[in-house]
Amino acid sequence: MGRPALILHGGAGARRERNYDLEVVHMREVVEAMKARLEAGASALDVAVETVVMLEDSGLYVAGRGASPNLDGEYELDASIMDGETGKAGAVAALQGFKNPVVAARAVMDKTPHVMLAGNGAARFAAAQALEPVIEPDQWFTRAGKGEDNHPPGTLSHGTVGVCVLDIHGRLAAATSTAGVFGKMPGRVGDTPIPAAGTWADENAAVSCTGQGEYFIRAAAAARTAIGVGAGQSLSDAAAATIARIGGMGGDGGLIALDRNGVIADPYNSQGMKRAWLDTEGNIVVRVFND
Repeated sequence: MGRPALILHGGAGARRERNYDLEVVHMREVVEAMKARLEAGASALDVAVETVVMLEDSGLYVAGRGASPNLDGEYELDASIMDGETGKAGAVAALQGFKNPVVAARAVMDKTPHVMLAGNGAARFAAAQALEPVIEPDQWFTRAGKGEDNHPPGTLSHGTVGVCVLDIHGRLAAATSTAGVFGKMPGRVGDTPIPAAGTWADENAAVSCTGQGEYFIRAAAAARTAIGVGAGQSLSDAAAATIARIGGMGGDGGLIALDRNGVIADPYNSQGMKRAWLDTEGNIVVRVFND
């Protein structure tokens, strides 16, 4: 049996003028809960889902309950999950009416021959799986990102949650969930529900991205990072090179990554990125900014 590790993020939209004390406390609580699960032998895949559900349900991040509406005032949610051991993946895009898109993504992976369901098809599937619906959207959603939506006009504000997990059996998994960029066009889909762009896990590394998804799609950011590790790069170098490429395109954001040895990387080029991790020595660290 090996030692488990985990890293999660609550989005790379952090702004220095905003206080993140609630998020810092919550992220630590999530990592502590998942540390116990991993030490008890839970699989990386199960822990990935459970972690993201806790982040979605908190209403503190721009995912799940913390979602912001699109230009039509509707809440369209995206999520994906990937199992590094099998290469299987599941995703939902532009899902309306359900609390936990990551649970829907897991169901797509486990119960259909597909990787992604979108829009009305995703909602019909979630209903058929008896997933928990949102009854009163205006009461349920907290619009957690309203203090982070001050990007310059014409640019893309953003917010996401995600996790990378290494379990005691050496298996890797990653999951990501978002409500997308603030004020997005109806039907807009970013990198979060796209395996290779926003989420990736294979035998070498697990990756979850957060930022302006259009750039992460164009860079195949999550897969690019893991493939770099498979080709012999260190996790730190591969992750940093991906964010440098995003920045070179004019994009803003970050990623979290974890390799099969429990090494962690968390580069970003935005003001801050809410993140927390459990290392293989059992230490828990929580950060928003690098200072």
